[in-house]
Amino acid sequence: MQLKQIGKISTPYKKKGQAPKQGRLSEEEGIIEVFPEYVDAMKGLKKPRHIIVLYWGDRADRSITQTIPPWGEELTGVFASRSPNRPNPIAFCACEIVDIQGNLIKVKGLDALDGSPLLDIKIYSYKVDVCEKPEGYEGNR
Repeated sequence: MQLKQIGKISTPYKKKGQAPKQGRLSEEEGIIEVFPEYVDAMKGLKKPRHIIVLYWGDRADRSITQTIPPWGEELTGVFASRSPNRPNPIAFCACEIVDIQGNLIKVKGLDALDGSPLLDIKIYSYKVDVCEKPEGYEGNR
């Protein structure tokens, strides 16, 4: 399996612990730089619109398989959590497009660390991406 980095993310968060636990709750802005060879893939992308940004958590601890979530007290497997530390640190964040200038997308609500490798961008669709009443949902998460 091979993943291609398609761009780079710039945010004010330089170190672990500085980024918000949930980016969409933040008003901070970040810049997504799409590499020139992938600019054609941006056709049709516009504001106002929300996108899902997939990126590689390159500073995550890949050896961690269990964690204590912020909402709990018990050790939980990372596949049952939102921890950035996991065997394959593929991260995602739903962001609001603020502006687009060439290959640069300014967004609000991004929780990536500065310099994180960009893996993909997908449009956010309320009809597709929101479950009415997710099975197993606990109100405190």
